[in-house]
Amino acid sequence: MALMTGEQYVESMRKLNLQVYMFGKKVECPVDDPILRPSLNSVKMTYDLAELPEYQELMTAVSPYTGKRVNRFTHIHQSTQDLMNKVKMQRLLGQKTAACFQRCVGMDAFNATFSTTFDIDKKYGTSYHKNFMNFLKYVQENDLTVDGAMTDPKGDRGLAPHAQTDPDMFLHVVERRPDGIVVRGAKAHQTGFINSHEVIVMPTISMGEDDKDYAVAFSCPTDAEGIFMIVGRQSCDTRKTEGAPMDTGNPTFGGTEALVIFDNVFIPNDHIFLNGEYEYAGVLVERFAGYHRQSYGGCKVGVGDVLIGAAAVAADYNGCPKASHIKDKIIEMQHLNETLFACGIACSALGTQTEAGNYLIDLLLANVCKQNVTRFPYEIVRLAEDIAGGLMVTAPSEKDLKDPQIGPYVDKYLRGVNTVSTENRLKILRLIENLSLGTAAVGYRTESMHGAGSPQAQRIMISRQGNLRMKKELAKAIAHIEE
Repeated sequence: MALMTGEQYVESMRKLNLQVYMFGKKVECPVDDPILRPSLNSVKMTYDLAELPEYQELMTAVSPYTGKRVNRFTHIHQSTQDLMNKVKMQRLLGQKTAACFQRCVGMDAFNATFSTTFDIDKKYGTSYHKNFMNFLKYVQENDLTVDGAMTDPKGDRGLAPHAQTDPDMFLHVVERRPDGIVVRGAKAHQTGFINSHEVIVMPTISMGEDDKDYAVAFSCPTDAEGIFMIVGRQSCDTRKTEGAPMDTGNPTFGGTEALVIFDNVFIPNDHIFLNGEYEYAGVLVERFAGYHRQSYGGCKVGVGDVLIGAAAVAADYNGCPKASHIKDKIIEMQHLNETLFACGIACSALGTQTEAGNYLIDLLLANVCKQNVTRFPYEIVRLAEDIAGGLMVTAPSEKDLKDPQIGPYVDKYLRGVNTVSTENRLKILRLIENLSLGTAAVGYRTESMHGAGSPQAQRIMISRQGNLRMKKELAKAIAHIEE
């Protein structure tokens, strides 16, 4: 089939039998739920933009495996240009949604699994790469959204998977059958799982021989028997149910996360990509983490563009856009944001081809990119809050503004520049609140800290890949030191 339209994507999700729970109740139709629908709209945008000629080069690519044009989120990177286009595409989508559009995890899982299954097959003569390629073609030909699931609950962080008091703290194989395996466990913080057709499940850490039942990777439909999702709370999430769009800050788009339970889920043999080859668990994790740390140099930058713009509009509406300290703060926000983008482009431009044939980013620079992401969005938010002023968190509701009795008082006393309506002033302040403290802060702030690995994970990789020994030798040579 051709590329799906956004509306076709929405209808395809409506047909799935997803088991979604929120606030202690089953959600009968996640597609139409007012809290969840904005997150679906963000994924829909990845389909809508792919239909527009002006975005074709960024949003799509020609698959070397089907010969057809596919959505870039299902593409295997064939060059450093592909890697850079990925980052540019992610920035574009961040600009269009000001939210998490949720498909990056699956794209990064695709590319990490592609090369890792090739390496496993080369060593062990397994058929994992063939399994993966069949799955990839199926996804590309049907233009599906695929999530990636890596993070286990982990239980006691001081214990290996096999040593946990509760063995289900890491997803693992509980039964092996002639036709496949049965797995049990959970994946936490799953961005976009409820808006995906399929999922690639991966291990979460490097593993030893005693953990081989936990060294498992596979694909399965998101509505497979035994899978159910428990939606995570977001700050201010129930504002979406109050009939006051202005108070949400971003009425149309959003993100979502869930705790996903795998309760004895059967996985057929031809959907398995790793099954006990424990030494490759760490390889898969490292490659996925590298790709996903690259991703943050695009998506967070696009959302940052919106926040910088919102801060500048707030300054206009407050009547102080020409104040020197305001201009300096906006310059600093732009400097920080473009630095993140530069890191995402740099690790892409220096990517190299794997033996499997796809391209891997420069892992050192990808980790530097993500390390900066753990810091810079927080400073951008701080500056945006500084420019916006306290009204962004103390303003009355939209219903107060529109109330016949008290609305005129709200309109009178909360107006800034007289030529700008109070409603527009409050709308831009609510958008800043949404990105700084509300539902979008999940993706822009805390995810910037912990997504794709917490800060220490990047520091460990920077230490490993920074080649300090070589740098010492450079210094000794310059100083004419002989030992």
